[in-house]
This record gives sequence, structure tokens and C-alpha cells, in this order.
Amino acid sequence: MNAPLLTVRDLKVAYRTSAGEAFAVDGVSFNLAPGEFLGIVGESGCGKSTMAKAVLGLLPTNARIAAGSVQLRGQELVGLSTRAWRRLRWKEIALVPQSAMNGFDPVYTVEAQLDEAMAAHSSAGPAARRERMGEMFDLVGIDRRRLSDYPHQFSGGMRQRAMIAMAMVLDPQLVVADEPTTGLDVIVQDQIIQRIRRIQREQHKTMLLITHDMALVAENCDRIVVMYAGQVMEAGREAVFRTPFHPYTLGLCNAFPDLDDRDRELIAIPGVPPNLVSPPPGCRFAPRCPFATDVCRRKAPPLVSVGPDHQAACHHVTRVADMRERARLPATWREPAIA
Repeated sequence: MNAPLLTVRDLKVAYRTSAGEAFAVDGVSFNLAPGEFLGIVGESGCGKSTMAKAVLGLLPTNARIAAGSVQLRGQELVGLSTRAWRRLRWKEIALVPQSAMNGFDPVYTVEAQLDEAMAAHSSAGPAARRERMGEMFDLVGIDRRRLSDYPHQFSGGMRQRAMIAMAMVLDPQLVVADEPTTGLDVIVQDQIIQRIRRIQREQHKTMLLITHDMALVAENCDRIVVMYAGQVMEAGREAVFRTPFHPYTLGLCNAFPDLDDRDRELIAIPGVPPNLVSPPPGCRFAPRCPFATDVCRRKAPPLVSVGPDHQAACHHVTRVADMRERARLPATWREPAIA
């Protein structure tokens, strides 16, 4: 087995707030193998984008890595200097941000902005840089003659594809896509994700996708990490959605339509995620979980193996067959948790 390209171990990221420190990422661990497409999924506020920012060294000034390790091919990224990060970004690790509308400077051409990134990290001359930019526009499906256009001359979908080209232009080892389809209509969203997936497969790129869209992750990613309230609830391959073990994953699956079962009622998870300044004791999902017991409210469950390359953090994995059956019923999610 190849050594991991990216290794995250027991990572904790805290934000300073007026009410105290909020741990948006609290003890998260995962590996990302070369050429793998990993999806991190969960509700808004679960810590997905904070995880991406920590991996990229782009945390805001009111955030800090409180503990843990992030390694790229064995190189520790936590604590790197600003200069060291500048050498790494774009060349070794690149970002496709969630808002293409704001990703480009409106007063410079798209070519000028791609060229700035290339010139800072490459010894190639202007002609070679322009050819490489043209190749990347070909790759993402934009006429290379549009390089000289300004961002406002691109549609939202074209801007997002241009951001993908910008991320890929220096051939980085790892590409992080943080909610790359935000603000786009569903047809364009599908086009963007299919483009990312095709690039990942054809060029054997290692990609980390951050999203709240369960269907998108289920369809495209090799492995999945389900996060809630800063922690990993479940992780694995397609079995995470085919045979989920954690009640939170069951709830997420209930909330998304299934074309194979069009008569199934969509069921929302009641309540809201906890306050991360003072999270509840025990399992963080317990206050919203219809299957929670006293042990769930007292003791945090460990992440345990429930199958080949499949882990879940739940005290009641041995009762999963009953939970899956009951989770299909809307009444289950309206009832108080069992004692």
C-alpha cells in the first residue's frame, strides 16, 4: 500500500469568540492516499471548511491549531512559516474556493491572475506559461482565447472552471475543493463536479472535496468522512451510505431524495448543532438522536471499526439493524430519545 499523501492526526482547531474558545475541529484524524478522492460531508457549521483551511494554512487570525498534526508526504505543515507556506501553495497544494464570484480580482484579466501564480512558483518563461494556461483552459472546457477576458465576462460556471484551471496550473500534488458548486444552478453544479472528477481520474490527482451534499459525495468520492460538531461520526467507502452505522449518517441519508425510491418521504433531523464553546458531554449528536441512551449523554463514543475500511463513533453499533429500520419512519425523529 502506498504511503498517505496527506495525514491528519488528532487535529484540533479553536476560534476565539467573545464567549470563549470554540473548537470547530476537535480531534479529527484521517489519511488521504495518492490519487484518492476523499469527501468530507456534514451540515453547515460542522467544521468541514475549517478543516480545509487548516490543511491549507489559511486559518483566519482569530483561529489557531490547538493540537494535532497535518503532514503532506511526511512534511509537517503545522507551524510552517509564512514564507514556507508561500512555497507550498499552488505548487504542492492548491485550493478551488467555494465562491468563484469573488475568487478573481475584477480589474485584472484572468490570464494576468493565472500568470501571477505561475510566475511566483515557476521558472518557465512567458510563452511557456501562456501555453500551460491554454492547456488548463482546454482541460476545463473553456476556449483558450478567453484567457484575455476579465472575470465579469465569464458566467458563474465559467468562473468556477477557471478557478479549477488556476488550481491545476502548477500541477499540485493535492487539490482541495471547498464547496466548489456554491451559488451555481443544479445543471452547472453537475457539470463542475463531473469536470473535477474527470480531471482527478485522468490526471490521477489527489483531491479533498468539502461539501454538504450527500448525493454528490456518494456518487463521486472514493472515501467519505462524515463530520458533526467538529468530530468524525463515520468514515469509510460506499458502505457509509449503503449500510450506515451512525444515527447522524442515517439522518443525513433520510434528508436526501432517492430516485430508486421516489415515494419515500424526506425526513429532516430535528434541532440544531450544539454550541461549540460549551458542547454537550458525551456524544455531540445525542441531543438530536432518537436512539440516544444515558451512556450517550455521559460518555463520548470512540471511533470503532464496523467493517472493512469502515468506522463509526456510536455506542450502539450492535443495534444498527433496528436503528436503520426505525430511522426510516418520520415518527422516530419526532419522538424523544429512548431511555
